[in-house]
Amino acid sequence: MIRKLSIVVTTALLFALLVVPAVFAQGSAAKVRVIHASPDAPAVDVFVNGNAVLTNVGFFAASPYLDLPAGTYRVQVAPTGAGAGSAVIDANVTIEAGKAYTIAAVGPVANIRPQIIADNLSAPAAGQAKVRVYHFSPDAPAVDVKLANGTTLISNLAFPDASNYLEVPAGTYDLQVTPAGGSAVVINLPGTKVDAGQIYSVFATNFVASITPQLAVTAPVATAAPAALPTTGGETLPLVALVLMALALTVAGGMVVRRSMR
Repeated sequence: MIRKLSIVVTTALLFALLVVPAVFAQGSAAKVRVIHASPDAPAVDVFVNGNAVLTNVGFFAASPYLDLPAGTYRVQVAPTGAGAGSAVIDANVTIEAGKAYTIAAVGPVANIRPQIIADNLSAPAAGQAKVRVYHFSPDAPAVDVKLANGTTLISNLAFPDASNYLEVPAGTYDLQVTPAGGSAVVINLPGTKVDAGQIYSVFATNFVASITPQLAVTAPVATAAPAALPTTGGETLPLVALVLMALALTVAGGMVVRRSMR
């Protein structure tokens, strides 16, 4: 079953904070998708340049790829309701134009950290779709991704990495995730339909006892391959992924995730 969740924020305020129309030309913005994949991390409020722009963001939330203007921002992240003065993150965040990234807060809250993955949003070959799997379940072992007939598509994918992109013919597939080298199915995705020309991201999330797949579908865009990752100035903190989530959501005025559940 695919379930759609939406978190709505005040668009006018957010655009006033960050959006200058000229910067949204292709060469002056990065493509950034940011994910809260830490299963036991608390909900947070986010402040940009001292203004509250997002409240009560919790697990599991993900943005689409968004155009974020290149530049440096002061961002603060505080426990929900505590105010900017109680920020656990207070950092200047700089991102580079013309790049594409997935940035995730991963791991249990005691060891939460950012995982930054360079993405390739170029179009697949004619008649094909691109599929990538992200292993964001912190206590799950390395896994294999297979077809139900036993054909292995991805081998030994470990937390918190992503697979290479697979190009597959458009169609419907029965996909399974098993421990690496094993046969016990921990995630079952029967009847997974992929359309030509699209990019599919499958996220294995939550602790292994409640491991859950999340699905995102992206249309290809023309972006440069990342040569450098976003950098932060000021305090170096493990929740920087949530900072960038706030910035991404600021541009979009919202947050969407599509869930495929066992």
